Amino acid sequence: MSRIRKDNHGYVFVTPFFIALAIFVIYPILFSFFLSLHKWDGSLAPMEFVGIDNFKKLAQDAYFFKSIGNTLIMWIASVIPQMIFGLGLAVVLTENRLRGKAFFRWIYYLPNLVTMASVGVLFFFLLDWQSGSINMLLMKIGMIKEPINWLQSIACTRGAVSFTLWWIWFGYTMIIFMAGIKAIPEELFEAARVDGANKWQVFWKITLPCLRPTMLYQVVTTLIGGMTMFDVPYVLTGGNGAPQASALTMVMYLYNTAFQNYNLGYGAAIGVGLFIMIVAFVVIAFKLMTKKMATE
Repeated sequence: MSRIRKDNHGYVFVTPFFIALAIFVIYPILFSFFLSLHKWDGSLAPMEFVGIDNFKKLAQDAYFFKSIGNTLIMWIASVIPQMIFGLGLAVVLTENRLRGKAFFRWIYYLPNLVTMASVGVLFFFLLDWQSGSINMLLMKIGMIKEPINWLQSIACTRGAVSFTLWWIWFGYTMIIFMAGIKAIPEELFEAARVDGANKWQVFWKITLPCLRPTMLYQVVTTLIGGMTMFDVPYVLTGGNGAPQASALTMVMYLYNTAFQNYNLGYGAAIGVGLFIMIVAFVVIAFKLMTKKMATE
């Protein structure tokens, strides 16, 4: 009996986690699904059941589909250089003969320690057309004659969001790839060197194939993060996705609908649509990556 009671002690330690999970994760998810079937402005007035009317409206909402396109464009523009730079730096910084590796790892990872909202504010002031450092620098070296309103250009606004996200996350991607490279057995590299393989051949034939599971993990996590991007585009565009809603993301549209226009029912429907899209994209990415790994 004493042993049984001791074995049950583990439940005492894990119970707070499951309580917090139920309160702050499971309940909000279930309530969001429930709320998406109602019309409610968040007041004391009772909810009005509307069934699937919110989803019918969502299927015809041009702004929702525009936000999907904006999110995908900015995610792709940030994740491709993020993966390339992260992988390249990981390969370089795992070289045993490179001096100062720890310093460079720390420097490249440092932006990830700063909150995204703070980084968004930093780039907002850098790109400010009246007193921003970028305009001042370009005018000082004679590249432009008058200030440019960067955040009133669709291409520049999307580019600023993508660049900021890349700058924040490429150090984290580097660390993940470094961990994947360190997990590759050293015997494989030694055997390749004995066979006369050069560094490029070792990378292409050993490092890259062995990193496929790590790359799958990184693609899935960046996909989830990209689909839920909010902080940086919200700060850079003042919350409205200007100009012409070109930087309006799905989460920004959800936030503005639910908490700015007080249409919580329709906002919950947007959230459910976002959830379904993320699940679909993750499943597709997982299937494609695993299928490719299975055929090699």
